[in-house]
Amino acid sequence: MSETKVAKHGKFPAMASTMRAEALVVLLASDDMTSVESLFEHRKVSLSTVVRALTRKYGWPIERRDFPTNTIDGRAAWASVYCLSQEVIDAALAAGGQDWIDGVRAARGARSRRRAPR
Repeated sequence: MSETKVAKHGKFPAMASTMRAEALVVLLASDDMTSVESLFEHRKVSLSTVVRALTRKYGWPIERRDFPTNTIDGRAAWASVYCLSQEVIDAALAAGGQDWIDGVRAARGARSRRRAPR
């Protein structure tokens, strides 16, 4: 009788208000990373740095796909897309991931309310 191999997932970052947590929420939701690009506009850290930390420190098996693109000035460049396999997403959600995602989103909402002008 053959055994089914269970997909493993990484650890969830403890602090919900970090860029690591925000990026992981997007990956677990299978969303496009453009929804977190604004997080990096005025920061010295890049998305690739956050993805590297999620891979090395937290053990997430994040896949990277590179593709050619054109820049505004007409030059050719390479861009990257990051994603998690559906097996990893399913395993993470089954292990309490949805509660963690809800906590990150609640923390984001609380930050937004604190910053809103009164």
